[in-house]
Amino acid sequence: MTRDMTLSQAAFGTDGLLRKALMFLGGAAFIAIAAQISVPMLPVPMTLQMLAILLVGFAYGSKLGASTVMTYLAAGLSGLPVFTPTTALGAAAFAGPTAGFLIGFVAVAYAAGWAAERGLAKGFVGTAVAAVIASALVYIPGVIWPMAVASSFGIEGGWVGIGWDKIWAWFMGPFLIGDTVKAMIAALIVSGAWKMLRKA
Repeated sequence: MTRDMTLSQAAFGTDGLLRKALMFLGGAAFIAIAAQISVPMLPVPMTLQMLAILLVGFAYGSKLGASTVMTYLAAGLSGLPVFTPTTALGAAAFAGPTAGFLIGFVAVAYAAGWAAERGLAKGFVGTAVAAVIASALVYIPGVIWPMAVASSFGIEGGWVGIGWDKIWAWFMGPFLIGDTVKAMIAALIVSGAWKMLRKA
C-alpha cells in the first residue's frame, strides 16, 4: 500500500521543521497530561495515557508519532513527573516492573501511525481494529521484561522472573478491558476528526 495523508498533514499541511518541533513538544505534553488523568473503572482505574499515545500515532504518522513518544519518555527519564502517578520518577521508572510497557509505547504509536499512513485508520471500524492491534503490542515488551529480561540486568524484586499466572494477574488481565475501551474512544475521535475535515 502507498503512503496516505495523516490527520496532522490533512489539517495543517506539509510539516516544516518548526511545526514538527512544536508537534513533538505538544504531543509529549498531551501524553504527560493524559497520564495524570485517572478514570474509575473495574477491575482497576484507567488512565488516559494509552489513549493519548494512540491519538498521537494516528494523527502524526509512524515516525513522528514514535519520535514524540520517545520525547515523552526522555522527559520522564530526566525526572519530570510525566508518567502515571504510580510510576517511579527518573531512571527508576526504567528499572521497575512497568519498564517494558514504557518501551512498548513507542511501538504502539508507530503501529497506529503506520496504519494511518496507509489509509487504514479513517473510518471507525478500520481505526478501531488498528487501535486494538497497536495497543496489544505494548504487552510484548511489557510481559517479556518481568518474565525474563529484568533479571539479566541484575534487577531484583518480587515481580522479577514470575510465572505466567502472575503475569496475567498483575500485568495483563486487569488492563485489557481499559485498553479496549481506549481503543474504541480513539477510533471515535479519529474517525470523527476525518469526517469534520471532509466537511470543512
